[in-house]
Amino acid sequence: MSELAPPASRGLYDRARALLGRIPNDFIALVARLSIAGVFWQSGQTKVNGWMLSDNALYLFENEYRLPLVDPWLAAHLAALAEHIFPILLVIGLASRLSALALLGMTLVIQIFVYPGAWPTHGTWAACLLFIAARGPGLLSLDAMIARWWRHQA
Repeated sequence: MSELAPPASRGLYDRARALLGRIPNDFIALVARLSIAGVFWQSGQTKVNGWMLSDNALYLFENEYRLPLVDPWLAAHLAALAEHIFPILLVIGLASRLSALALLGMTLVIQIFVYPGAWPTHGTWAACLLFIAARGPGLLSLDAMIARWWRHQA
């Protein structure tokens, strides 16, 4: 019994798959770092007024977010701090895996306790953060530069 020849679209699919397979992980990591850092940075900016926590942010933590076991004042300050520090670290690629894990933890808290219906958005955030945590920040990062220097010193 002779096999049927694959349709013409199969060749197109194979070429497209091969082309997409050439996208370097380092580029994907850079896009993931910059995009997720932007999401958290913008969120952090909504919580501050100059160098101070905004009254609106504190109101939200007291009345809407209502995290269990954490004082709203402390939670609001920690969230604003985390949403500024970890994105900066991701952009420069320093302590990237730790920063990604911290923001992933924050994402899980938001998903479970604050906006459980927003799982499609939080899943997208988690995908970026998991990629960074699992694969690292890529070559265009201070982490990679430090690792190269460290190996050269050994």
